[in-house]
Amino acid sequence: MRNARREFPKHFDGKRFFNPDAPQAPGLLEVIRWKLARRPETSPDFISDIEQSVPPRSIESSGLRATLINHSTVLLQQSSCSILTDPIWSERASPVSWAGPRRRRKPGVAFEDLPPVDAVVLSHNHYDHLDVATLRRLAACEHCTFVVPARGARLLRSKGIGPVQELDWGESILLRDCTIHSVPAMHFSSRTLWDRNRTLWCGYVMEWKERLVYFAGDTAFGNHFAAIRQRFGSPDLALLPIGAYQPRWFMSRVHLGPDEAIRAHEILAARTSIAIHHGTFQLGDEAIDTPRKELARCSKPESFLILNNGEEIGIS
Repeated sequence: MRNARREFPKHFDGKRFFNPDAPQAPGLLEVIRWKLARRPETSPDFISDIEQSVPPRSIESSGLRATLINHSTVLLQQSSCSILTDPIWSERASPVSWAGPRRRRKPGVAFEDLPPVDAVVLSHNHYDHLDVATLRRLAACEHCTFVVPARGARLLRSKGIGPVQELDWGESILLRDCTIHSVPAMHFSSRTLWDRNRTLWCGYVMEWKERLVYFAGDTAFGNHFAAIRQRFGSPDLALLPIGAYQPRWFMSRVHLGPDEAIRAHEILAARTSIAIHHGTFQLGDEAIDTPRKELARCSKPESFLILNNGEEIGIS
């Protein structure tokens, strides 16, 4: 089932998507300026501090189990439906195996220990969020549905990955007893120099009968958090990104800083939030563990959790 809604503003001009009533993502000249001037904080080549966990094959109770695997990959398990967000098990977030951002920590769950997955939700097509190698492994060993933003299905289908469902902002799909809603984010898309903003980016609200989970994907700070709360109510669990936020002159239009993630948590009135998009790949100028330290320094509420890869929480 696919249901189209029109609560959210226009964000497509007929050729490319855009962030409505908000600053657009930095362009190529700004990217070049950042690359030439950047002085990234140093981080260890690899940090061996992860104890991998083994999630249960199924959940018998009515509660929700959330396991942080790495980066923006979270396993959400409920008795009737298991969902995986932006999965990546590859060593690099890159189109090639020999260059690009390299993994600094191992995944918190070995791929072989992953339980059956009913749905994979993909927030946008950047390499640290849409990892074709991982998606092919999931398509080969699991019969699951892949949910992507508008105009994002073509890439997956060209790689033999499916079945795929596309959702525009405000559209939803029912899988088992979970309704997956596509909601706005402030970001951009591209995998090459020539396809910028040809596909959409989004967050997702996953709605079970007694649970509401919000996955923000990648996003800058904006009024969409208030709109999501107004439309769906306060989530039981929010997955909010905190990393790749420096330098602010460049990153503030596409990524939350830790202080902004706290503001988003408060606007959403989330019962619990988990910090994502940090600790595995160094994508901004801050060191690999600076986001979690800064989040703690900002006096985060106790309900905003910083988990290690492999840690899990239960929402009753």
